[in-house]
Amino acid sequence: MAETTPNVVDKMREDWNARAREDANYYVAFGRRDQDDGEFQDTAHEVVHGLEWEMRRLPAGQEPRNRRALEIGCGPGRLLRPMSAHYGEIHGVDISDEMVARARQRLAHIPHAHAHVARRSNLEMFAGESFDFVYSYAVFQHIPSRDVVLGYLRETWRVLKPGGYMRCQINGLPAAAARYDTWSGVRISATELEEFCRANDFQMLSLEGTQTQYMWTTLRKRERGWYETARKPAQPVVIRRITNAQNSEPVAPVRGRFAALSLWVENLPEECDLINFEVHVGGARGTLTYIGPREYDGMAQVNLRLPHDVGTGLQPVVLKWRGEEIGPPAKVRIVPQPALVPRILALSDGINLLSGPRIETRSVKVTLEEVAEPEQFSATVDGIPVLDIDFFCTDPLPPRFEVNFKLPEEIGVGGHALEMKMGKRVVAPIGIDVVA
Repeated sequence: MAETTPNVVDKMREDWNARAREDANYYVAFGRRDQDDGEFQDTAHEVVHGLEWEMRRLPAGQEPRNRRALEIGCGPGRLLRPMSAHYGEIHGVDISDEMVARARQRLAHIPHAHAHVARRSNLEMFAGESFDFVYSYAVFQHIPSRDVVLGYLRETWRVLKPGGYMRCQINGLPAAAARYDTWSGVRISATELEEFCRANDFQMLSLEGTQTQYMWTTLRKRERGWYETARKPAQPVVIRRITNAQNSEPVAPVRGRFAALSLWVENLPEECDLINFEVHVGGARGTLTYIGPREYDGMAQVNLRLPHDVGTGLQPVVLKWRGEEIGPPAKVRIVPQPALVPRILALSDGINLLSGPRIETRSVKVTLEEVAEPEQFSATVDGIPVLDIDFFCTDPLPPRFEVNFKLPEEIGVGGHALEMKMGKRVVAPIGIDVVA
């Protein structure tokens, strides 16, 4: 698959300048066209909260005004504005001149926030070891070149201070058959990202949402060659408590969204990450998703998804460092998976996602969860079958699917009843308001 052309950077700038001129807020937070400033800024809350959570890893007691942060792909400054409260100096870069112009307007009252045009889609304007924290959201998923995305990650290592952190989102969906473009950008698997980190001296501390469009990772800059020189923990690493990762219950089902554990461990060394540290449940290796900072009591939280072939009953939990046990085993109860119960998580207009049941473009988007066979989906509006049903998996874990379809031609403006089925299971009718 061809991803890179000599003009890829120019094409990125051209397309994103055009999108900025058309409707910058929509293309950055595509929930609704013609969003006002307040509505647009509100879409940043959840992302900022996630970034703030990972900022707990920064050295305790450090004066915030002495910290510097960098955003890759700042757009019109939606995240820069709230994130500026945590830093004495914050910078953002973007490929689009038009987006940067809007960011500068949005940040005009914040003298320590700066937006820059990344002419060559890199970080060459910044000196090495300049930043404590680098972050990026909804940017790499729009870059058609793997070389450009990985180049940004290499440049991030260069500009981070020793021990600094990066938090970013990457499109982790399976590789696409179609050519990537400046909207549907390159996809990078969890395995590829792990290999990159090992080769480029990043310590991987979280990796969530694998095989989805919103795969998030937290990386820490380490010294060159640290994977080869890191040593086995000197003292036993002890599991003090095990619960389900979604609640406080000391039990987990073998599969599904709740097939995940949280461990609170003592003596976990800084060298441990998602690549060299292992948690085995029932004799098989689980998939680590998160290693948290050390808490006030000296313990650290470790989250993992259960291995697919784990059995039910009381199962041993064993910690390993590169295949070698490093502490006493513990036990956790694994129970059978409960039956899947399909349910609707969201319904909206197919384009204006903040519209709710107000259908403005004669297209409908439905998000379904715990659906085993999405091809069994069917729907009618006032008893008339909908048109052009299309679905794809957005998260294989619950599992979750997004279903899109068009209204029948006979359906006019006004209130209507939308009825959906999953095979023989009927969902209670939902009222929709068609306005066009």
